[in-house]
Amino acid sequence: MGGSALVYNLYRLTWTALDWIFPPVCGGCGKPGSRWCHECQKNVPVIDGNVCDSCGTPQSAEGLCEACYRERPPYRALRSWLVFDDPIRSALHHLKYRRDVGLGDSLSAQMTDFIRGLGWPIEVVVPIPLSQARRRERGYNQVALIAHPLSLALGLGYAPQALVRWKNTHSQVGLTREQRRENVRGVFRADPARIRGKIVLLMDDVATTGSTLVAGAEALLEGGASQVYALTVARALARHGLRHV
Repeated sequence: MGGSALVYNLYRLTWTALDWIFPPVCGGCGKPGSRWCHECQKNVPVIDGNVCDSCGTPQSAEGLCEACYRERPPYRALRSWLVFDDPIRSALHHLKYRRDVGLGDSLSAQMTDFIRGLGWPIEVVVPIPLSQARRRERGYNQVALIAHPLSLALGLGYAPQALVRWKNTHSQVGLTREQRRENVRGVFRADPARIRGKIVLLMDDVATTGSTLVAGAEALLEGGASQVYALTVARALARHGLRHV
């Protein structure tokens, strides 16, 4: 067994042992017995069919969407695993606001095959960081709780300090696309020593307009990353009733 596989198995065994000591409830439906129950795993609203080659927005045909045709984002590609709807919506809110930190491990385990199927030549995983104020308030970065076990499962490097949010921003909730983009413009700085020459997987929990990922990708490329791919657990889609997060 390889070293990374051993570390990942030990990581998962630790959470299994904790579940025996502190019986969990499902983050998706609240049913006791598991952090992410089999019923919710089967009922996640997967994004399938044609998506934009660049931003990953679902569309009727292959190729670039109109927005990416006009202005190509800095990342090589963005993909989202699920539509931001229940049960994943409830699960991500549980992870983000109710300190259900073990849920990150369960979600990452179900995401692993999806990411392998993308065939991206990524080398290191970087989570979108919180501001220092938000990190002190919450006590953890919910994206990191998914990104870290995902990096272990895939045998990739993990660099949570590679990207820093060096100034506070207003909440993105309720902002228009242009307001979101302006709100996060220049908000990130990258550490070249951690990502120079590397192919980076930049990860967030939910994509709405993609503005945060664009800003993060720009900072990583300016810091010397050779390429940036972007990934989110879920995506808010208008055809499902756009839900702001």
